Amino acid sequence: MILFPAIDLKDGACVRLKLGDMAEATVYNPDPGAQAKAFEDQGFEWLHVVDLNGAFAGETVNGGAVEAILKATSNPVQLGGGIRTLAHIETWLAKGLARVILGTVAVRNPSLVKEACRLFPGKVAVGIDAKGGRVAVEGWAEASELGVIELAQRFEGAGVAAIIYTDIDRDGILAGINWPGTLALANAVEIPVIASGGLASMNDIHRLAAPDMVKLEGAISGRALYDGRIDPAEALAVLSARGRAA
Repeated sequence: MILFPAIDLKDGACVRLKLGDMAEATVYNPDPGAQAKAFEDQGFEWLHVVDLNGAFAGETVNGGAVEAILKATSNPVQLGGGIRTLAHIETWLAKGLARVILGTVAVRNPSLVKEACRLFPGKVAVGIDAKGGRVAVEGWAEASELGVIELAQRFEGAGVAAIIYTDIDRDGILAGINWPGTLALANAVEIPVIASGGLASMNDIHRLAAPDMVKLEGAISGRALYDGRIDPAEALAVLSARGRAA
């Protein structure tokens, strides 16, 4: 079970949004590289990064900040936000990303996602962001008619490394993970699922360590880590103990 600390990038700084609203951004660190190194020093073994401006623009906007993160940490990094072409995927992987996260393009052009999985095995994750049970695209600004499980099942057998499922209605407000929706997705597909959106406290960490969560690859935490609601050492110890018990 992996706990992924999140660095969301807006205008070059580490921020957290409330309910996906770019106008509701709290700046936590103006130096993304320093934040990445701090997470590594705390014992985290992965890093989840989102180019928020890029998600809206449809292209990389915070590229300099992402490159600073890659230089600052030896941990594997997954990046989402504005990655829409095979050339873009190849460029970022060549810069040292462990994997790219494809969101909007998974809805708009699923064949590109499948081709990316073929060309870059193990390097492509799909981001499914949902509002009211429907998949949202273009930086959460537009709703589609697709259901979460319907979209996920389109990629069964394609070689997707993971699905990152975010409940936008809970993101950034410390409301707790949407456990029923997350488990329903994990049980509906063979692709590993990563929970995102709302992780609020050590109670959620202990919930992640429960036996029925075994199908999840992990969860992403942002605001709760930055605000000190989750103690990194304690959280990692709980999840490590779960792994040893399994």
